[in-house]
Amino acid sequence: MKNQRLTIYLLVLLLCVSLFTGCAKVEYTAIAEPAYLRVFNNLNYIQTLGSKDDKVPYFCMLINPKFGTGGAITGAEIVGDFLDKRAAYAPPYPSHIGNSTTVDNPEYPGKENVLVGPILNGFDLSSWAQVPSGELRIVFAYRPKNTIPFFELESHLQTDILIDTVINLASKEVYTLHLLQKDFVTKAHGLLLRQENFHKLPLSDSLVYVNFYNMSAKGFVDADLSLKDDDYVLRSFKNGIKDEMNIFLSLYESQDNPILQSPTVIGYKGKFLTRLTRNSTSATVSPYMSFPLWASSKSNGIQTDIWQRFDFFSPGMDITNNPFFSGEIATGGNWASVNCLKNGKVFLGGSDNGTQLPNLLVNVHSGTHNPQTFATVNTLEVVNGRIYLTTIQRKYAPPIY
Repeated sequence: MKNQRLTIYLLVLLLCVSLFTGCAKVEYTAIAEPAYLRVFNNLNYIQTLGSKDDKVPYFCMLINPKFGTGGAITGAEIVGDFLDKRAAYAPPYPSHIGNSTTVDNPEYPGKENVLVGPILNGFDLSSWAQVPSGELRIVFAYRPKNTIPFFELESHLQTDILIDTVINLASKEVYTLHLLQKDFVTKAHGLLLRQENFHKLPLSDSLVYVNFYNMSAKGFVDADLSLKDDDYVLRSFKNGIKDEMNIFLSLYESQDNPILQSPTVIGYKGKFLTRLTRNSTSATVSPYMSFPLWASSKSNGIQTDIWQRFDFFSPGMDITNNPFFSGEIATGGNWASVNCLKNGKVFLGGSDNGTQLPNLLVNVHSGTHNPQTFATVNTLEVVNGRIYLTTIQRKYAPPIY
């Protein structure tokens, strides 16, 4: 009887310990003077004749690494493991948290349970991680594409370093760090650290803002097509764009019938926005262009259904003198387009050459309105045949049910 009671007691105790440890919350280390950092790995791995022997650009990011005897890395103040290639869309909220289907992380912090940025001047910085300000040593180490954490790998798999450098971050400032290929021929790599300024600008909540970057490697657009990714969804961007391009905006009235022959918003058919110059070295923030949230006469001041198309043309070309047919992809880098509507997975058919990305507008349940449309601040970045969208939103009122 005593043995039976002891067994029951031990089982209950084990259950209690199990429940306690399973529900233990994550303990965060407070940072006295934080900077806010978001990291993207813009290196893509593709299977071509020219890349079959290349290393897979799958990394562990280490900030302020610690070293043991013989120079082996034994730890780090901040670890961003399983850093995979960047996703086409970086939404205005940390959507990767809780995604346990894979350990792959399309950005940092992404899935990492870390202290994130606050609401700063009305902008939601929950997709940026808090990191110490000041001088930081940062290392990107190659790692196998498996599910084993970096510091549990065999020691010889922890020594292949792509980048080991120092960055400086100012307190309470917002940074985006890009891992880039700098030269397509020599395969040289590097970092670009951009200090963002959107939270310091007098931006109107009735305007939608977007800026542009071409951070492609030197020589990519002129390289042989056999060396480039043949992914169909890249459409007209897959072969790259010229180093100098003009960008034009068209706004379409409805996402229910997203066909390029559908009506455009008055005054927004092929409207010139800005000139884009390829640059993978300068960290200067590009100026933001804007268009009205309520540009359509069909909007009611609460919700609008417009969507956006951006055409990239080499100088001297625009939608009125475009020598290519609408579905042409091999344009020699002289024309590429991107359609921003719904969730970015709308198929417009083979007659259109546009890459698909989500709408720049955010539609959510806010207050008594479901949905309500909100303006955002956006960045479109072209990197070696791909175009990426990052969206930042302001804080909005929670829903009222």
